Formats: sequence, structure tokens, C-alpha cells
Amino acid sequence: MQQVLHRGAAMMQHHEEPLNASWDDLKLFLACAKFKSFRNAAEELGLTSTTLMRRIDRLEESIDCKLFLRDQSGLTLSDEGAAMIADVAHMERHAFNVFRRASRTSNDLSGTVRVAVTEGPGNFWILPRLIDFQKSYRKITVDLRCAMEQADVARLESDIAIQLEPPTNPDLIVAKLGRLHIYPFVSNDYANLYGLPATLAELPSHRIIQQSAPQVDGGAYARVLGLKSLEGIVGIKTNSSVGVLYAVERGAGIGFLPTVAIALGAPLVAVDLGVSHHVDLWLTYHKEFRASERHKIVVDWLKKIFDPKIYPCFRDEFIHPDALVPMMTSVREAFGLTGYVAVTPA
Repeated sequence: MQQVLHRGAAMMQHHEEPLNASWDDLKLFLACAKFKSFRNAAEELGLTSTTLMRRIDRLEESIDCKLFLRDQSGLTLSDEGAAMIADVAHMERHAFNVFRRASRTSNDLSGTVRVAVTEGPGNFWILPRLIDFQKSYRKITVDLRCAMEQADVARLESDIAIQLEPPTNPDLIVAKLGRLHIYPFVSNDYANLYGLPATLAELPSHRIIQQSAPQVDGGAYARVLGLKSLEGIVGIKTNSSVGVLYAVERGAGIGFLPTVAIALGAPLVAVDLGVSHHVDLWLTYHKEFRASERHKIVVDWLKKIFDPKIYPCFRDEFIHPDALVPMMTSVREAFGLTGYVAVTPA
């Protein structure tokens, strides 16, 4: 596909004729500008760094200007590149809108809806409830993608996203779903073997399981615990929230987990150190999907299964895990929800 590209004002002083540029290469230009690195952009795009550099060289040659300043620290937009990027991004948004409209108009009550969500809520909250959803909407396929990397809804990486930070793109609709309350937990075996720390001063005698991943505030652990550093305290570090839960269940140490885990029946013991943390869950989707019936059905369903009025574990106010368990037990019984399935094999 060829797209006529008009240069910015600074460039037009020297060239008045429109120049042709490959739309595929322009998309690579946007990726390089986003990641500021050929290597990182190439990994994201599934290309080799050599191929990506050759394609950018070809683009620069076709429009007769340098788009990037290249040095050991990475890529920086040149003046010409900075003048051009807003127009190319605008072109991309319009292209995505074409695909979104085509998606929503084809057999609107059937088809696939892609939902991106962080690991914990996706695996332990949404996925079990998809079984009942499918009984009611057999022609809608929910493509659930559970990962800590945040999907870019505006760039069609997903139709709907549930994430820990609200997006700022004005083309997106954003709604707060609820709040995850993070609290320290250990397994029963760990508590029996090592006891529980009663104060923060006793933490150096224990080991912490730390999650280090996108969308996770790396400094939250030390900040919440009032420590300058976690050096010498962290026993296991993982990028997976499921991995943290697995390690806690196996007695590896103290892990900070959403209270919804114990509310669902996970065999954990709350560690009362006088500290807790919280993160909000945000649902977002492109405004073009407001006219899509199947997307509206999935959005309404997601809002329902995270409704804090029904499920107290998602309320803004903190509820101690010991008090939350009986509240959630009555909810499970009232709605016929399945209990928790342990990560650790029996």
C-alpha cells in the first residue's frame, strides 16, 4: 500500500512536491520512535534489528531526510522526524478506525472480542466466570489475554483492556472497575515453621517474594514497608503474579497478594504488619466499539463481575482478609460461584 506523505513545514521549504512512502515503513517509524531503540522495536515487531534498520534507511532515502539521530544511547527524533510523527500517528489512528468499523459491522452478535488483563484477575477471577458467560452467549468468543504487559487498545492490540493505570488517549472510554487491596500473606506451613513477624523490625528474619513486572510499582514494596532497601530480604523475585501465589503456597516466604485471593478460599494466612497497598482496576475500550453489540455485551458483563456492590473484595475501603472471607463465602453461595482452585498440586 502506498500513501502520499506531505512533509512538515520545515521540510517543505526545500521540497514542494509530495513524496511517496510505504505505509508499512511508516508504521516501523512509529515503533522506533516509541521504543527509542532498534533492538527493542525489532523485538516488539518480530523483526531482526538489521531488517528494521534497513527498512528505516529505505524510508529516509525515499523522503530524502534523516528521521533519527543515532548514537550508543539509542534513537532520538531529528527535527524532520519530530515534524512528521504527529501526521503519521494521525494516519495510523484513521487506519485503525477503518478496521474497528469493519469488525463491529460484521455479524455483530457473533465473533471474537479480545480482552487483555493482568494475570491475577484474568486467571483467577475472569476465566472461571467465562464458563457461565459462554452458556448465555455461545456465538461470542472471548479471547482472554493474561499478561502484565499493558495492551494498547488504541493501536488494536486488544479490543478491551483491564489495566492498573487509566489511559489518557481521548479516543478511549475509561471506567473504574474496582480496587485491588494488596496485603502480606504466608502459607500455613510457613507460619508453623517460622512464625509470623509481628512488626516491620522483624522482617529481616524472613524472606519476601517480590513481583517485578510492567504495571507493578517497583518501589512500592520498600515504600509501603518503610524501608530504604529490600536488599537481603527478597528471597525470590518473579515477573508473574501467579508465580508469587505459587511460591507463597509452597511456603517460600511472605508475598503481597490481592485480598481477593484469600476471599476465594486460598489457604493463606494474613500477616498483620500494619501495612497495606492498593491499585485500581480500569476498564478501557475505543469509543468506536460503543455501537458494537457484542463488545457492549462483554463490557457490561465485565462491569458486573467486578461490581464492588456485589463483591466486597473490590470496594475502595480496605476490608481485613479475616473479615472478607465470610462476606465472600456468602456471595459465592448466593451466586453459585466455584471456589478457589489451588495453584499448588495436591
